[in-house]
Amino acid sequence: MAWVIFSIITVVIAWALLGITKSGWKMNSKQFVAFFGFLFIAFGVVTSVPTGHTGILTTFGKVEDVTLEAGVQFKAPWQEIVCMDNRTQKGTVEMKGFSKDIQEVSIKYSINYQINKNNAQNIYKSIGIDYYDRVMSPRIQETVKNVIANYDAEQLINSRDTLSSEITTLLKAELAVYNIDVVSTAIEDLDFSDAFTNAVEDKAVAAQALLKAKTEQEQKTMEEEQAAERQKIQAEASAAVAKIEAEADAEVLKIQADAAEYAGQRDAAINEALAKSLTDILIQYYEIQQWDGKLPETFIAGSEGSVLPIIGNLPTESSSTESAE
Repeated sequence: MAWVIFSIITVVIAWALLGITKSGWKMNSKQFVAFFGFLFIAFGVVTSVPTGHTGILTTFGKVEDVTLEAGVQFKAPWQEIVCMDNRTQKGTVEMKGFSKDIQEVSIKYSINYQINKNNAQNIYKSIGIDYYDRVMSPRIQETVKNVIANYDAEQLINSRDTLSSEITTLLKAELAVYNIDVVSTAIEDLDFSDAFTNAVEDKAVAAQALLKAKTEQEQKTMEEEQAAERQKIQAEASAAVAKIEAEADAEVLKIQADAAEYAGQRDAAINEALAKSLTDILIQYYEIQQWDGKLPETFIAGSEGSVLPIIGNLPTESSSTESAE
């Protein structure tokens, strides 16, 4: 920048000095030399770096250890600025490889990347602006083929995410050495031979048929087990109900027997109590209570000269007469 200012000041001074004559200062043709010199300097020292690019400054072909940001930049007339794209870019590589079980596979692999703009001068110095063709494409093909060779063909089909992640990890480490950052990668397509594809499809159909048969058999077995379990539960429930009913009947019989025994014990107790409380006076009292007021026709002699009426069935006169005879 200081050199640019110095050059401009020099041109201005030259312009002024070329206008001096014997008669004084005035415009002349010599001043146009200074004007064209000014234009030469202006176009030679001012340039611009486009947005999304990094400027690489070279002096007589030698790469300077600086990078220039996007925008207007100043340089010496003998210097040049090389612009390198630092935006995210996409590269696609198509190749053929072999799986672990020697199945040929066609691969379409894509990568999103960008250069490390702080070290863009090192990329230009050691590789150049065609770094993708010289470095990236060979590394991508080598890495993808090496990783694919570790998997069987069926594993490649079923483990695409794992495969892509492994390749991405390896590429990040390899390309970082060249100041290239891997943003993302993707396996866009894996294509096998027609014979292998047909074999895989046949195997898949057979597997589906086997799975269907197995599922139907398991369903049938489950239904039979459920039916047997229901019968078992029903039998256990019936046995439990019968047991409960039997226990209930036994309990009822026991209660009835206990009730009968209790009733007999009660009657016996009552009779025993009555027997203990029954006296001659009480008997006479009950007899008096039940007497209808008529004197009995027959009496018998009691002890100690007492007389008791005959109550109940007495022999008639005819039977008495017959007895006398």
